[in-house]
Amino acid sequence: MEETNTWRSKYMVEIPRVLDPSEDHTRFEKYKSRYMGRYNQVDATKADISYEEFGAMVENQHYSFNVGDRVVGRVEKFDGPQRAMIEIGAKTFALLPLREATIAPISSGENIADFITIGEEYEFEIVSDTRDDGQVMLSLKRIAYEKAWEKLIELYTQDPVIEGTVVQVNRGGAIVLVEGLRAFCPGSHILGSAVATEALVGQPMQLKFLEVNRETSKLVVSQKRAVLEHAMEEIQRGNLVQGVVSAIKNYGAFIDLAQGSLSGLLHISQISYDRVTDIQSTLQEGMPIKCMVLDSDKSNGRIALSTKSLEPEPGMMLHDPQRVFDLAEDTAAKYHARLEAERIAREQAAQEMVLGLGDDLEALTSEQQSSGAIDNDLDVIENSP
Repeated sequence: MEETNTWRSKYMVEIPRVLDPSEDHTRFEKYKSRYMGRYNQVDATKADISYEEFGAMVENQHYSFNVGDRVVGRVEKFDGPQRAMIEIGAKTFALLPLREATIAPISSGENIADFITIGEEYEFEIVSDTRDDGQVMLSLKRIAYEKAWEKLIELYTQDPVIEGTVVQVNRGGAIVLVEGLRAFCPGSHILGSAVATEALVGQPMQLKFLEVNRETSKLVVSQKRAVLEHAMEEIQRGNLVQGVVSAIKNYGAFIDLAQGSLSGLLHISQISYDRVTDIQSTLQEGMPIKCMVLDSDKSNGRIALSTKSLEPEPGMMLHDPQRVFDLAEDTAAKYHARLEAERIAREQAAQEMVLGLGDDLEALTSEQQSSGAIDNDLDVIENSP
């Protein structure tokens, strides 16, 4: 009861009273005695809750916010272009600074209103509770960061082709933004050149993951791997492909098929039906060329090529290679038609063989049945009286 009286004397509106001048009084008590209004008499029986119960509820209501906690809050107002005040149930507003409003890079001229809306509710993470004014600081960026990592780890297991945007280049490669996170693409995995140039900044890039490690925050991607695997899907035996001679060796020539990310070997034995003694007399580095795919190993990215299959006449690659390339489409079409005819012929031969075996089996069965009938007749004769 003493606690109730203390609460009543502290918070309730009372009739002004004269203070005893012989006692010491606080400044609040002096103002209270001078300016407090009339005490309103209330019928407590008609109220859902008493003053004492309401006072106990107020005293027992405590808010405790710790760094790392997640809370749901509503955007109440903007405090300038770089801050927002968030209602999270505390006695004062929490603060959301612009730098914690998004995981994406903030461009010049963007402000807090570009990322959140007044009246909307969001999930925040508490990043600081030690401001001098006791105001809690919140972050949307931390939550977006965690969600982005979760998504990338899931994508890593699925291994799809993803898209990123180059935001920075250096001597080692390019920094690419993927799902809001900064990934590194080594220069050796960028198409066309081992050195990333400023011309790449702002450009989209098709990528595949090389490494995703949440513990070390390591994210490495490859443009070549994405292009290579996509190109290998298009490489089928018998396909006609175009490329450029990238290197010449004693045993053949390497053909660049996809801007440095995919190459095939044109072996010396597959250049022409005639014997080739000097490859460089027929092929030169940088020379455009058309070839037919003999075989492909998708797991290792190896492709075997042939120009011999494109020769309209044996030996034409040695004295008129351009003529071979000009007629390559027609020659390839005839080649595929011949393969298809051979396939049909093989299937028909196999079918006739099966049918022939069936006829022989039927004849053999009939012969066996006839032989069995004769034997039965003999048995009947022998057993006749």
